[in-house]
Amino acid sequence: MAKEELIQFEGLVTEILPDARYRVQLDAGHEIVAYTAGKMKKNRIKTLAGDRVTVEMSPYDLEKGRLIFRHKDERPAGAGGPPRGAPQRGGQFRRR
Repeated sequence: MAKEELIQFEGLVTEILPDARYRVQLDAGHEIVAYTAGKMKKNRIKTLAGDRVTVEMSPYDLEKGRLIFRHKDERPAGAGGPPRGAPQRGGQFRRR
């Protein structure tokens, strides 16, 4: 095994912690603390409790990890409310 080889797991975000950290319940049953990867911060990908994520971990410390991917929801497209960019009703002026 190479020194820099990382292990990937899938899990569910159960709790949002301070300092951009998350408590993640892995599919294997373990619970870890993970932080957001730099590319997710750069692209402003938000992670909420209940999201399915892919976590990257070092084989040396199996209590910490890094969120590298947030999986899309399986919910229907119309379940979230009005679509983005939809005109607001009830006002003459557009809010910025």
